[in-house]
Amino acid sequence: MKRTGWTVLVGCLIFLVACSAEERMVTQNSEIQPLGISPAEEREFISNSIDALTRVSGLPVTYLLPLPRTDGYMSLEQALANRRSRRNFQDKEISAEQLSQILWAAYGITQARPDSPQLRGGLRTTPSAGALYPLEIYVIIGNVADIEPGVYRYIADGHMIVRVVDGDVRSEVGAAALGQRMIREAPVTVFYSAVYSRMTGRYGDRGIMYTHMEVGHSAQNVYLQVEALGLGTVAVGAFSDDRVRRVLNLPDDESPLYLMPIGHFYGE
Repeated sequence: MKRTGWTVLVGCLIFLVACSAEERMVTQNSEIQPLGISPAEEREFISNSIDALTRVSGLPVTYLLPLPRTDGYMSLEQALANRRSRRNFQDKEISAEQLSQILWAAYGITQARPDSPQLRGGLRTTPSAGALYPLEIYVIIGNVADIEPGVYRYIADGHMIVRVVDGDVRSEVGAAALGQRMIREAPVTVFYSAVYSRMTGRYGDRGIMYTHMEVGHSAQNVYLQVEALGLGTVAVGAFSDDRVRRVLNLPDDESPLYLMPIGHFYGE
């Protein structure tokens, strides 16, 4: 056959890819070795083989989150009708799948744009003036299935969380929030900070207002997604900025904005 050379070459390539995939194949909640590629490429590679919580070996502690769903069991209209601020949380864990869905709703990527590095991954679930995305999102984890307690930064490009503070700090954050017990009791709290310079560099002082508008957009996404998952949340703005900065070890260029404790709630 005249295409024998091409056939052998293609066969070798397929064999190499298969071997690579076999080496990287993982099971739920298992560990993988870093692939040495960009987060988005790594996530795309792994998602072809797995749709489950996966811990990346090494430090800092990093988890690839389960892929988010774009269909659910509650209509948008029903979520809007049900939305309430919930403050009485049960001592019950939430799943990694629920956490994944909440973080995606808050600031996840809905259209990848690798050609636009300033987007840091792509267009998001939340509208942003100039697509500048000034928010940073953290998750304070105390009781999430198969995830070690700590403070994690959400990385939308790759849909992953990276630990920045070890251990369960819910009590410390609750104390910094004027002793509000729902932050201490909720299994997880989403925290927002802002890098104002991303906005003010283009829009001047008006960029501060645009940033505050954006955190409102994102927080409402969280409210509705949490409601659709049968959970509850409440937006909290009463806290000591300095104490929250210290507990969460925030970078100097980030300003605290919002806390949203999330969990199973008692009837109110």
